[in-house]
Amino acid sequence: MTALLEIEGLETAYGTSQVLFGVGLSIRAGEVATLLGRNGMGKTTTVRSMLGLTRARAGSVRFRGERIEALAPDRIARMGLAVVPEGRQIFPNLSVKENLLAFAARRNGHADPWTLDRVVALFPRLGERAGNMGNQLSGGEQQMLAIGRALMTNPYLLVLDEATEGLAPLIREEIWRCLDHLRAQGQTILVIDKYVKRLVRLADRHTIIERGKVVWQGGSDQLAADPSLWHRYIGV
Repeated sequence: MTALLEIEGLETAYGTSQVLFGVGLSIRAGEVATLLGRNGMGKTTTVRSMLGLTRARAGSVRFRGERIEALAPDRIARMGLAVVPEGRQIFPNLSVKENLLAFAARRNGHADPWTLDRVVALFPRLGERAGNMGNQLSGGEQQMLAIGRALMTNPYLLVLDEATEGLAPLIREEIWRCLDHLRAQGQTILVIDKYVKRLVRLADRHTIIERGKVVWQGGSDQLAADPSLWHRYIGV
């Protein structure tokens, strides 16, 4: 099966400081994949390079069969690649409803698209807070809004950077339940997070990077069977 996203030999730098050294990963349609590693090892830079926010020096990024590493971020987004960024970055002076409707699109062309009603059904708390401004929400509610906003674009690929970072345990569990639901519906997802015990239950395949290089790739059964990988590269 052709990969929906295919990254090969990705090298990225900030000025003279190189961060990524030949990173590669692939995700097929309908898969859930992860990108794992300790803080500062290049996970977010990989995402930024995918999105055109940081230009790659070498390598290729193919999305839906097209080279995208040299495209503008807005063009990449319109192709159906949506990200829930670290830090959420919702609009603080728009209401919950306005934040969601501002991103409404039909990028994947599915017959049953994500709508305001469907997002509120997934996260009832957003319905209760529909008239609240973004800066009036708790951290957990902001994360729900960031996920809902990305879903409103109806993406082919949903990327979550530090999906549950800093959230209270109950809210974190709600986010995991949401991701389980999206997986069951066939949404292709790339997750960056540190909770390996949950990720091996959620994801199909995993890529671990250390100092900007891929050091391990494999399936959930392999990762679950070798906790030494967690301690060596993820710090669990």
